[in-house]
Amino acid sequence: MISPETASIEPSLKGPHLTSEVVSDTLRRLLRSKFGFQSFRNHQEEVCLKVGQGKDVLLVMPTGAGKSLCYQLPGLARGGVTLVISPLLALIEDQVEKLSKLGLRADRIHSGRSREESRQVCRDYLTGNLDFLLIAPERFSVPGFLSLLQKRKPTLVTVDEAHCISQWGHDFRPDYRALGEHLEALRPANILALTATATPMVQDDICKQLRLNQESRLIHGFRRDNIAIQLMEILPSQRSSMIESILKKESQRPAIIYAPTRKVAEQLHDELKSKLKIGIYHAGLQPSAREKNQNSFLIGEVDVIVATVAFGMGIDKSNIRTVIHAGLPGSIEGYYQEIGRAGRDGKPSRAILMHSYADQRTHQFFLERDYPETNFLRQIYGSLSEDKKPTELIKAEVLPQFKTVEVFEKSLEKLRIHRGAVVDFEGNLSKGVASWEKTYMEQKRHKEKMAVQMSHFTQTHSCRMLGLVNYFGDQKDEGTPCGVCDDCDPLAGASPLRTLTREEQGWVAEIMAILSTSDGKAAGRLHKEVMDNAPSISRTEFERILEVLAKAEWVKIFHESFEKDGKSIPYKTIFLTTRGKKAKADELSQLKTSAAVSAPKSAKKRKTRFKKRR
Repeated sequence: MISPETASIEPSLKGPHLTSEVVSDTLRRLLRSKFGFQSFRNHQEEVCLKVGQGKDVLLVMPTGAGKSLCYQLPGLARGGVTLVISPLLALIEDQVEKLSKLGLRADRIHSGRSREESRQVCRDYLTGNLDFLLIAPERFSVPGFLSLLQKRKPTLVTVDEAHCISQWGHDFRPDYRALGEHLEALRPANILALTATATPMVQDDICKQLRLNQESRLIHGFRRDNIAIQLMEILPSQRSSMIESILKKESQRPAIIYAPTRKVAEQLHDELKSKLKIGIYHAGLQPSAREKNQNSFLIGEVDVIVATVAFGMGIDKSNIRTVIHAGLPGSIEGYYQEIGRAGRDGKPSRAILMHSYADQRTHQFFLERDYPETNFLRQIYGSLSEDKKPTELIKAEVLPQFKTVEVFEKSLEKLRIHRGAVVDFEGNLSKGVASWEKTYMEQKRHKEKMAVQMSHFTQTHSCRMLGLVNYFGDQKDEGTPCGVCDDCDPLAGASPLRTLTREEQGWVAEIMAILSTSDGKAAGRLHKEVMDNAPSISRTEFERILEVLAKAEWVKIFHESFEKDGKSIPYKTIFLTTRGKKAKADELSQLKTSAAVSAPKSAKKRKTRFKKRR
């Protein structure tokens, strides 16, 4: 999408001895003349200065904070071509359109373009008629493409959504894993890696895989104090009516509802479509339907969209007032990225997380689906040899050992990711490294850990936003509470509270009595002992009551784990606090739980205990 009227940009930042003052002056001049901004947003200038000086940078900064400018401005200032690698075709199209509107020469190559269109872009690249070339990562698997780039090396390489390169990230993409090797061939171009979500562990992996020189990590801007995070413990069957109640107020829209599965997305859409102007988006829809529904939301024809996590990457809609998760997300990284789509205009917004103990079964299903038993991968690995064989031949040989075709395909995918199987351009398979099983099991355990961490987030009793800021290791945050989440401001909670029933108060008394005679108890053991005198309490209700007690600071919950058969087994230990030891029986009536949680049916009356056992 090149503008023929655009004159080439005069390269301004050339030579090895440029001072910070020269780079800064050039960047500020172009910021005003080419992008129309009078000043930088927070942290942008520091990033642009380092990149403009030719340094490698890993930038971890939230969605909506202005990461795109951090490659566009210094790339333009340095002259030549800036190569941008992104896994999101919608984002590639959006960026090219915006750059072209600024009068800059930008184009793209991806699977959605014709062969002739892609060839013309290659010609423009080689003749110097581009300022920005945006590509999808799989382009490097096309024979000859890397050689083409080497004929006229880019000045700057930008890797967008860089967390996709790490097997420890929440959205790992195999096509990203080999980027480091490819990009070495494009040196001396410096590399800017961009992501909105990367823990310190993922940051280490990104730097290692991309082989960043003069490594400079800039991790900041995670605090979003205009987003009030609110958690709501509520059963799946009650979430639709609660969502309707929240979104019927015009001030709470536009809104995104994230559903844990396509089936749940369809159900919510069917139940809410007669009450709200609502669209739907998930990977099971036809591409044309997805695009139509997405555009309807962006231009305001509908003001609510229910979607799976397939929705939202690269979506630029500044006035989203509410993001609702109708189920527990699979990771804190994914959750943070999704709530970051609220309130990009800086105005007050809400992020409501609906959860219950039942959500953990959904994540266990996904884990078992996405990470087949190791034995299945071994079956495929054992059928491979140094000689190449067609994939369909391998499939025919081993398929009788598999439960379904889907299990075979998922097993082969994981074996390829962990380099146990090598596939060539024609789809032939050969045997890879023997160490695949170790890295596969490490990644599987890490995925389990991510789900556990998300569950722990719902059980914390401190500022929600500060917890997220600390999780990502923000380097420059002041560490103060946000003041607007449901922990900082209980009156701003997403749902009303109710007092505990007599039955629930009896459960509390039983828990307190047992803890008063011990120095901490494992949650599973404590539940069994409580059931000796309160057999009606289920494990789900028991966990909820523990959260009530933790919120009241009567107990402290410690999350721990132990290793067994190569697996990390999480468990909780419950301790009575000093405040809990001083609690009195008449204070039971002051404890509250979510009104969205149904009260238990009355059980046979019994004498409740609160004093220490004798």
